[in-house]
Amino acid sequence: MRRTSTAPVVVVGDALLDIDLLGTAERICPDAPVPVVEVAGRRTRPGGAALAAVLAARLSDRPVVLLCPIAGDDAGNTLRELVSEDVELVSLPAYGSTAVKTRVRVGDSSVVRLDSGCGASARGGLTVEQRALLESAAVVLVSDYGNGTSASPELRAQLGGRRAPVVWDPHPRGSEPVAGARLVTPNAREALTLLGEAAPGAHLADLAEVGRRLAERWRAGAVAVTSGASGVALTFGAGAPLLVPADPVAGRDACGAGDSFAAAAAVALADGALVSEAVRTAVATASAFVAAGGAGAVVARDEASPPPGPEDSFARRSVPGRGTVVATGGCFDVLHAGHIATLTGARKLGDRLVVCVNSDASVRRLKGAGRPVVPIEDRVRVLQALECVDEVVVFEQDTPDEVLARLRPDIWVKGGDYAGAELPEAAVLARWGGRAVVLPYLAGRSTTAIVDRRDRPSDIERAGDRA
Repeated sequence: MRRTSTAPVVVVGDALLDIDLLGTAERICPDAPVPVVEVAGRRTRPGGAALAAVLAARLSDRPVVLLCPIAGDDAGNTLRELVSEDVELVSLPAYGSTAVKTRVRVGDSSVVRLDSGCGASARGGLTVEQRALLESAAVVLVSDYGNGTSASPELRAQLGGRRAPVVWDPHPRGSEPVAGARLVTPNAREALTLLGEAAPGAHLADLAEVGRRLAERWRAGAVAVTSGASGVALTFGAGAPLLVPADPVAGRDACGAGDSFAAAAAVALADGALVSEAVRTAVATASAFVAAGGAGAVVARDEASPPPGPEDSFARRSVPGRGTVVATGGCFDVLHAGHIATLTGARKLGDRLVVCVNSDASVRRLKGAGRPVVPIEDRVRVLQALECVDEVVVFEQDTPDEVLARLRPDIWVKGGDYAGAELPEAAVLARWGGRAVVLPYLAGRSTTAIVDRRDRPSDIERAGDRA
């Protein structure tokens, strides 16, 4: 885990264990009108406050500490293991059992969710060290999932007296935010449930009025009501609201998007951003998170891989009659004519083009300090605007092997001088009969060359200097 001398991000709340059972459904049960799911894979991942902490750690160079109760059962031990590489865990004394949410997934859809465990609850007060931790934090994110951690009088007193920001992600069954919280982040359904109303308004402007009423009720600095693909309505209780529409994304699993939003906002506030800036950053981060496949793709540990075949490719399923799915990948930092030539050429090879894009962290590892020049949310937005591009998927790894195994395209396109060479992705593609092909680069077009030229004077500038 990274260690720095800067003040930490502290995440407080209720940790859950999330499990996805991945399978196929090709027949109906003979004794009931329900699908028969043949389970072929299993993913485990941190949920609730644990997910928010892991996402915050991946967004920030600050140390991230998760302060929460975790039971000593098998699920709790798995949860500890899942978060250990990203965050420091400070356990509160716990009673009860770990809440486990299990989704049965067929393709991009959940067939059913099975909940077990009553949820670990905190027992007893804060230690001197825990109070000092909260006092020293650059920001405290309260991730409330209704198990009672946020109801601790001692915790609430500690948070209510802070000058540094508190971000509160509420739950209808949880405790109300402490007065003076810098930002509260309910989704539309939660916000309306908290107000005792039935259905969300049709527009972000309607949700802004909901947020205003909640800001007054909670005496909060600001309330951001999130509305999925529509965006966010930010209100400060008085004055005109800020409406932040979300860019359309190709992702189909939004699980964890709210945690991504809250974590990104908290990290931005810790680094000195204004609330409006933090919310805009959080909208872009959550959109990129969904585009990358949501929590199931970003933070999950695969315990078994689904069998190869067309049923496991969301790209194939999105085309009636399957068609031919083409994929290509890269950093796509500073989009140039060479990229356009490769993308348009790739699209001509099939019925659908999926572009796999390296995340910001992946680009930094591959290209070094100073890269990417363009952040992931902007790179995704530009690619999505191209007529030749049908899907954009962000991946965190240094190679596209994992995302290719999930997408299973018919054709994988590389740009460059690989003709006649064995491509590194060939072994992955061979699992389902995919083919790798090469399209030529346009000579002289390179993002690295463009970046290298940024600080060098042009011939015209040098001529002017000589004059």
